[in-house]
Amino acid sequence: MKCRHCRSDLKLRLVDLGSAPPSNAYLTHQDIHGPEKWFPLRVLVCADCWLVQTEDFAQVTELFDANYAYFSGFSTSWLAHSERYVCDMMQRFSLDGNSHVVEVAANDGYLLQFLKQRNIPCTGVEPTASTAGAARAKGIDVVEDFFGIRLAHELVAQGKCADLMVANNVLAHVPDINDFVEGFSVLLKPQGVATFEFPHVLNLMAENQFDTIYHEHFSYLSLTAVERIFASNGLAVFDVQELSTHGGSLRVFAQRADTGARPVSTEVGLLLQREDEAGLRSAACYKNFQIEAEKIKDNFVSFLIEAKRQGKVVAAYGAAAKGNTLMNFAGVRPDLIRYVVDKNPSKQGKFMPGSRIPIVDEVRLQQERPDYLVILPWNLVSEITSQLQYVRNWGGQFVTAIPELKLFPG
Repeated sequence: MKCRHCRSDLKLRLVDLGSAPPSNAYLTHQDIHGPEKWFPLRVLVCADCWLVQTEDFAQVTELFDANYAYFSGFSTSWLAHSERYVCDMMQRFSLDGNSHVVEVAANDGYLLQFLKQRNIPCTGVEPTASTAGAARAKGIDVVEDFFGIRLAHELVAQGKCADLMVANNVLAHVPDINDFVEGFSVLLKPQGVATFEFPHVLNLMAENQFDTIYHEHFSYLSLTAVERIFASNGLAVFDVQELSTHGGSLRVFAQRADTGARPVSTEVGLLLQREDEAGLRSAACYKNFQIEAEKIKDNFVSFLIEAKRQGKVVAAYGAAAKGNTLMNFAGVRPDLIRYVVDKNPSKQGKFMPGSRIPIVDEVRLQQERPDYLVILPWNLVSEITSQLQYVRNWGGQFVTAIPELKLFPG
């Protein structure tokens, strides 16, 4: 395979997680009577540009179809994060009623709704019909398409050049990262700004976050790789912030390389230096990740088997994509985890891909009172344990598997 950015041969492996179906391909009652399509799930590293990336098997249209079930607006902490972002960007870049904001991967309008409330003109780009429809229901203008150079030129022709472009947790999701990034340099106004948020691969490796690897994530990003990709496609990085979201993320600020005039902050150089010191540009940095992932898997399975032997009931909370990676890598099935609770109605009544564990509403949790509740979206553990404080009433315990197996009382 060739690197999806620089086209170099890929020979360095980060991890092989076996195979799995697409992580957001939730199954209906009808689906579970038929076969599923599984793809190998391997991650390679480019030793030239240091882009970490999945080996290509699944097509993007198979991953982001009309029934795509990830809706950003169901997390209260993520909504709060998004509203803070809107307020910060309005102040920093003097956005007002004469500005235009474009969000790529607008999902269900979780962020643009806050701009709309403040009377700032905005447009969402969202390729999945399910989430685009939810955004339109909020009164948001949505272009239902995949973003890239072609669509950027179409939007320019419609007079929709952007003062601010937002790309939260989407840069990792694009198979043609060069086409995607160059589209930003096309659609931005001469002094426009684009911000990109994505999980930091440095944290992924340091915290053994292998469950954030799934087919929808084509790339796993460092500032080292992103700066090079941007420079090759007409953008220049001028600032970076470290965030706590998704287990440790970066927010990268970029401008057009030909017309942008903002000075480069000291934070850019400091983070690049820290990535160098961590060894992100050396093959040795990546060699032990497989071993650590297998340790986590083995400890998790051992816990589940021992709980079953003791007659304990184990359920899970949060039908998240990362949970599907964990359970399919570990070979978990309904005999070990009875069901997964999720508050998204579009997932309830369906089944987790691969493991085929049923997804239920919170009433089932309250009625059956499991002994253990595995929190699959560990990045939201504070929000979820606060929401489910009543689990302590029957002596239930919460469990997380990553970065290490941990049990704690409700």
